[in-house]
Amino acid sequence: MSNSIKLSVLIAAIALAGCTVGPNFARPEAPASNGYAATGDAVRPIAGGPHATLGEGAGPRWWQAFGSAQLDALVDKAIANNNSLAASNATLERAREQIRAVAGKRLPQIDANARIEREQVNLQAFGFDSSAFPGISTKNPVFNLYSVGGGVSYDLDLFGRNRRKLEQAVAIAEAQQRQTEAAHLTIAGRVVEQVLIIATYRARIAVAEALLAEDQKLVDLTDKRRIAGEGTLTEVTNVQAQLAADRDDIPQLRQPIDEARHMLATLTGVAPDALGPTDFDIATFTLPADVPVAIPATLVRKRPDILQAEADLHASTAAIGVATAELYPNISIGATLTYAAGTPGGLFSNDLKGFDIFGGLTAPIFHGGTLKAQQRMAVDDAKAKAATYRQTILEAFQQVADLLSALQTDQRALVNHQDSVAIAGRSRNLSRRSFQVGNSGILTVLDSERLYQRAQLGLVDARAKQFLNVARLYVATAGGWTGPAVIAATP
Repeated sequence: MSNSIKLSVLIAAIALAGCTVGPNFARPEAPASNGYAATGDAVRPIAGGPHATLGEGAGPRWWQAFGSAQLDALVDKAIANNNSLAASNATLERAREQIRAVAGKRLPQIDANARIEREQVNLQAFGFDSSAFPGISTKNPVFNLYSVGGGVSYDLDLFGRNRRKLEQAVAIAEAQQRQTEAAHLTIAGRVVEQVLIIATYRARIAVAEALLAEDQKLVDLTDKRRIAGEGTLTEVTNVQAQLAADRDDIPQLRQPIDEARHMLATLTGVAPDALGPTDFDIATFTLPADVPVAIPATLVRKRPDILQAEADLHASTAAIGVATAELYPNISIGATLTYAAGTPGGLFSNDLKGFDIFGGLTAPIFHGGTLKAQQRMAVDDAKAKAATYRQTILEAFQQVADLLSALQTDQRALVNHQDSVAIAGRSRNLSRRSFQVGNSGILTVLDSERLYQRAQLGLVDARAKQFLNVARLYVATAGGWTGPAVIAATP
């Protein structure tokens, strides 16, 4: 058997014997729990309120459950134009390109080269004495040299360092994709939240304006009573003062609307003056009767922040393999071919070519404990990522449990505020009639008006909080935006 054949057989045997050191990542098991409430904490849903249905959870366009085409358009605009999402998308693309860059290192590396040189040869360095050549005027000749060639090299990756690096790059890209999904979900949630804030304060302004109209009626009524000799100027002044005070409350209610509009403009990627109308009315929104909620086992396979923590754990596990492979020898093989001549026309002549075939071995001998320390650091980092993953799951379960409980609390609060409005309305009507017939003073009427206004504002806030918590529950359990899949790692 020739030497070249023996070398080829040896190289093939070494390559086949290569292994991948370090732990293989195993996806953590999903929790066995089927619910979120602790023993004894389960509460029966209240009639008329939204009810959580445990299953696969909401779809990616969960905001459509509120039945507002205007809201849908704003969310779509934010997802398309938000600058933070654009940055996250670009970062994701960078991570995907990094996968391709790392994967390319596992293939043979081929390079070409060409040189033009002007050289002077030192004859004495080769043992020639210029006195032996009396006819030559130049001691050391000067000439041109042209060369062209190329080479190929290949890292055998005996212990899987490059394979683990590729695995790590894929996991990092997946973590970035999950972060991007979470960003889309968060942006959609923030848009819905700002819209609900606008709708809530517009409803509060409507209550305040209705109160102003009632105050004006009282001013007219008390003034007529004064003119007729049945009332006093003090009563008129008291009602006028209350009218002025209630009028001053409205500008303060408009400020949160302006702030929410400015936030919506930022979220949708436009200047505030380019946002367009946002005349949302909370009465036009639909409160879903059934809110689909992912069961715990589904949530950990769906919620972006949990999947990001899982991908971070995968990347850290692969990093252990990279650090472990650094402790072992590495072999690379390759070959080069070069043509050289004194003139361009002389290139590619078989008489002027040279080649070499090589194999190289590098093995760590002494690094002062650095490589071992780096391996231990990778192990510690994986332990930290595992703890972070477990904590992320627990915090997600807590958030969902809190919001499920809020569904019951919000509905109770809504029912109580509806009763309060009804009672305060009857009290206001009775106090007015009593004042008109002279059985009570104007202060009693003003007090009943204040109670009725507070009851109405409480009802507005209770209804808004119910919408807001339903939206938060969707955000907590929906899967969010899904982009192109990350390139799968090659084992």
